[in-house]
Amino acid sequence: MKTSFYCFLIILGICLPAGADVRVPALFGDGMILQQETANAIWGWAEPGEEVTVTGSWGSEATATADEDGKWKVILETPSYGTGHSLKIAGENVIEIGDVAIGEVWLCAGQSNMGWALGNCFGGEEEAATANYPDYRIYDSNREHWHEPLEEQRDRLVKWVSCTPESAATTSAVSYYFGKKLHQELGVPVGIIVQAFAGTPIEGWMPWEIQADDERAQAAKASLDENAQRQMEKQGKTEEKALAEFEAALTEYNDLIDAGETMKNNVKQLAPPIITQPAHLGHQYPAHIFNGMIHPVRPYGIRGMIWYQGERNSKNVPQAAHYREQLAKLIGYYRQSWHELSEGGTDDAFPVFFTQLPSWGAAQEEPVEGLEAPWAVNRESMLRVTEDVPNTGVAVSIDTGDAIQLHPKNKAPIGIRHAYLALKQVYGGDFVDYGPRYRGFEVKDGTVVLEFDSVGSGLMAAREGEALDAFAVAGEDQEWHWAEAVIDGETVVVSSGDVKGPVAVRYAWAMNPSERNLLYNREGLPASPFRTDDWALFDPAGEIVEVVKPAKPEGYEDVDWARPEMTQ
Repeated sequence: MKTSFYCFLIILGICLPAGADVRVPALFGDGMILQQETANAIWGWAEPGEEVTVTGSWGSEATATADEDGKWKVILETPSYGTGHSLKIAGENVIEIGDVAIGEVWLCAGQSNMGWALGNCFGGEEEAATANYPDYRIYDSNREHWHEPLEEQRDRLVKWVSCTPESAATTSAVSYYFGKKLHQELGVPVGIIVQAFAGTPIEGWMPWEIQADDERAQAAKASLDENAQRQMEKQGKTEEKALAEFEAALTEYNDLIDAGETMKNNVKQLAPPIITQPAHLGHQYPAHIFNGMIHPVRPYGIRGMIWYQGERNSKNVPQAAHYREQLAKLIGYYRQSWHELSEGGTDDAFPVFFTQLPSWGAAQEEPVEGLEAPWAVNRESMLRVTEDVPNTGVAVSIDTGDAIQLHPKNKAPIGIRHAYLALKQVYGGDFVDYGPRYRGFEVKDGTVVLEFDSVGSGLMAAREGEALDAFAVAGEDQEWHWAEAVIDGETVVVSSGDVKGPVAVRYAWAMNPSERNLLYNREGLPASPFRTDDWALFDPAGEIVEVVKPAKPEGYEDVDWARPEMTQ
């Protein structure tokens, strides 16, 4: 890279500290919210060697000295929840931050379905119209990536805002419904930090060094490196040209902001530029999203995290099966690094809840789909992570989605189900957090008796009065047949006249099982797809079947799906 050190710092959005005032990133500004009853990291930049003192209006104070790079960080204690607070950050100059709330703060990260705006969802405009919650705070930054860790995001318009009809409409729908439910049930200020970037694989959300020994991550990186080489050799998309174009676009962006501009057009806000090619500088490259979206907001004090990503890592069954390892690795690194950088302020086992992939594609017709259904395997991967990694949970969403659209508009159930997980598991509320969860089975007189917990007020079918029809049964021959399924108390009894000696059951094992008559509890929460067998899902030496994106028929209109009402 033929870039001077000075220009490199400008690209990163960091000014040289000589003669610099004390300053802080946009995370620390009017309207912000701090995690209650913990030690919160607050950081920024100043003249090297300058002493900086941060004082909270509630009486806490902490002092740090800027290091040789001009960076400083303090750890500030916070009391129980409240509003009307302020912060004073004092060095050679003084920064006053007002309207500071203290409450519960959650990180909300993932790809496009996490970023999908409330105003674009079913009922979203009506929901946003009444969204006036002054103590529900939102920090929702524009997407960014970079090939080195960013100390500070380049988005100069991002700031903490209270939840209003305007801010609600443009923020992540899943995050909005999650935070709103927490805010209303807990009766305390709630903040959400939304970091979403469309079309990004999980490899992009972790630093390279923690996945460098992962063969699939290595293969993904090598493929992008090959793409980059072709783009540079055949299309002339060199590093030098890409970086020069980026610098010019960033200068233009900053000039517009300095001139008081905020909008790119009538509906779209100005956003910092990103590089798409060559591929090794692009947004799908390993670590690049972490560098731009997570590194700059870490270690802001959080209670926990919700995660909605996985589509990009479910193109085929082997890839989807590997997601189990990758998601566990991401959670472990986020927890460990947040804890260390916050000097223990953020729990090293903070809760992480993730969205199981919704339904997509043609409605299920076969009793069990195989290599053509990688999303079913990714759902199992997420379910297994909840067993492998403590203090995690999965929001089941097979009754949401769309047969055609990769970005379904029925996001409300997902956000609310994430809130149920937090309200029960983190805050100890009297909630049923899951739909029926498979726990074991017994073969009895040619039937399979499936045992469940989290039955709530009882098991039920989505369409009461109709038979459950999403169960499949197989014998030793591993041939699957549709099964009859009957609810019996807290169990489901499964059988098939075609299988005299049943040994295994699968439930809703398909890309899109949403049109089957699914199993729920009476709190309106669906059972996760599951299987009782441990048969191989793919042959490592066999064919790879890539998921096929459905064609959109002319005049297609997406509509919400019927599902039992959630009663909590």
